[in-house]
Amino acid sequence: MPTEKEKMLAGELYDASDPELVADGQRARVLCQQLNALPPAGPEAQRRGLLGGLFGSATDVVIMPPFQCDYGRNISLGSGVYFNFNCVVLDVCRITIGDRVLFGPAVQIYTASHPMSAAERRSGLEFGAPVVIGDDVWVGGGAIICPGVSIGAGSVIGAGSVVTRDVPADVFAAGNPCRVIRTVD
Repeated sequence: MPTEKEKMLAGELYDASDPELVADGQRARVLCQQLNALPPAGPEAQRRGLLGGLFGSATDVVIMPPFQCDYGRNISLGSGVYFNFNCVVLDVCRITIGDRVLFGPAVQIYTASHPMSAAERRSGLEFGAPVVIGDDVWVGGGAIICPGVSIGAGSVIGAGSVVTRDVPADVFAAGNPCRVIRTVD
């Protein structure tokens, strides 16, 4: 029988109050709190250690505090990723972020979701869907990326957009819901 964590990562209904998931979430919150508390010109070795603990490997990501995530270990980061201030990443499922991706302030990435049926929601079970963001994407400030979305390489997401469906490569997309406006050069 699969564990609650295995069900969560597979996008199936799972119990978020499972002790293993609670412990994993607490670990991530402690690491985020420590990362967010570092002084701007703080010790680089400590920053790298915290990033390695949070994401499972040391990366060359730049994170402007505050930054929050559910677990951290479900986030795969490419080289040269930049998170501006106040980003929130709900990583109950896998989030794959390519190289040189830029996130404006207050961007939110969600993989977590809940059943549409009120009766099912009362059960306390939830589920998720993975998010994939290609290389060289720029996500404008305040944008929200919803569960199950893929954003193609080289695309730009306008500030304040709510991305509810896949966005192809090399386009500018914006709005609520986010839609393709034009191609980018």
